[in-house]
Amino acid sequence: AALLLQVRLVMKAHSFIRENVPRVLSSVKDKSGIVHIPRISQYLYFLFAPTLIYRDNYPRNPTIRWGYVATKFAQVLGSLFYAYYIFVRLCIPQFRNSSQETFNLRGLVLCIFNSILPGVLILFLVFFAFLHCWLNAFAEMLRFADRMFYK
Repeated sequence: AALLLQVRLVMKAHSFIRENVPRVLSSVKDKSGIVHIPRISQYLYFLFAPTLIYRDNYPRNPTIRWGYVATKFAQVLGSLFYAYYIFVRLCIPQFRNSSQETFNLRGLVLCIFNSILPGVLILFLVFFAFLHCWLNAFAEMLRFADRMFYK
């Protein structure tokens, strides 16, 4: 999780630098007294907004729909509990007895094949919980309206 957070921050820093350095260099080259640098509040909003492309201003919704936020967080919790249930019921029993038995290639292959489907289900649940529910909940709390791009 820490590695993913660091990768996200590096990507955001790259976008921020890529968007702002040419502006600063052009204003220095023109020798105009005005250097357009972003405010700290713009940068902080960008750090928490669910986007990797820096802009000074993003489209914003007028209000926060707290019911929508609660629904998304409930879906995150539901997804995590369901993933835990799948893991406990379908994955752990496959490997529980393997530590007490002698190594058997056939048994290992059967354990792996029997846990492929539950593993894929858990993967889908984690992607749904994070990429759909978690990010949409934070986008709603930040009033980030760019999610409505196709409407």
